[in-house]
Amino acid sequence: MKKARPYRLAIRALLIALVLVQSAVPFLGFIPLGVINITIVHLTVIVAAVVLGPNDGALLGLIWGLGIWFRSLAAPTSLLDTLVFINPVISVFPRILVGYLAGWVNRVIKEHFSWPPSIRLMLAAAVGSLLDTTVVLALMRLLAPGGLMRAYHVSADLLNQVLLTIVATNGLAELLLAVILVPMISLALLRANKFLDN
Repeated sequence: MKKARPYRLAIRALLIALVLVQSAVPFLGFIPLGVINITIVHLTVIVAAVVLGPNDGALLGLIWGLGIWFRSLAAPTSLLDTLVFINPVISVFPRILVGYLAGWVNRVIKEHFSWPPSIRLMLAAAVGSLLDTTVVLALMRLLAPGGLMRAYHVSADLLNQVLLTIVATNGLAELLLAVILVPMISLALLRANKFLDN
C-alpha cells in the first residue's frame, strides 16, 4: 500500500495536468468544427476513472468541466461557449458524472464478472463517452434551447433533428475513439504500474 500511494499520486497529477492543458488548448482537448466540437479530453477522464477509480474519475471530470466553464467565460471558441456552456449545470455536472460512472462500471464488472480486461475497459469507455454526449445534449435541450437555436441557426421544430445528428456524428466518433484508445492507454498504465488498484 505504501508503494501504491506514490504511483497513484504521480499518475493523478499527470492526468490532471493533461486535462488542464487539454481544456485550455482547443486542438488538444477539442477539435473545433464551426459550432461543433469533437471532444477528446473525455479520454483522459475515462482513463483516470478506470485506472484510479470512480472518485478520481469524478475529480478529473470536475476539473474538465470547470475548464469548459472558465473557457466559456474567458476565451470562448464557439457560439455554444457563450450561449450554452456558460451554464455550469451543462458544462460541469455531466463531466463529473462521466468520470464517476465510467469508473463505477469498470469496478462493478471487475468485481462481478470474469471478463477480459480489454472488454471491461471498452464497456467503461463506451458508457463514459455515451454519457458525455447524451447528458450534455439533453441538458442543453432542456436548459438552453434558445441558445442552441441561435448557435445552430435553426427553428425550434428542427432543433431535435440537429441534436440527433450530433449524436449520430460527434457521438459516434467520440465513442469509437474511446473504445479503441481508453483500453490501450489504460492497460499500458496498469502494466507499467503494478501497484495500482483500479
